Amino acid sequence: MNDWLDKLDREYRHLKAGQIYRVARAFRDYDGECHEEGKTFEFVGANFVPYHDGLSLFVKREGREEQIRLQLHPEEQQAIVEQLEVYLRPVS
Repeated sequence: MNDWLDKLDREYRHLKAGQIYRVARAFRDYDGECHEEGKTFEFVGANFVPYHDGLSLFVKREGREEQIRLQLHPEEQQAIVEQLEVYLRPVS
């Protein structure tokens, strides 16, 4: 894995590194990408940038590392982040 990934928070809210999660409710991220219901990924870590209220979730999906960018502003993805457990549920 990349060295910069070692600096990520291994937990964010209910997300824990190494756990598999399923998108339970579709959502659009900061970049406009739709994360469709039913898709799964492994959570790798998170990074929060207070200056921009930016939250990055780093995941591994189908063997590729990906970044899901969210912004904690009411007109952006704040509602999604505040209810993250509704959107992303652990696969048991």
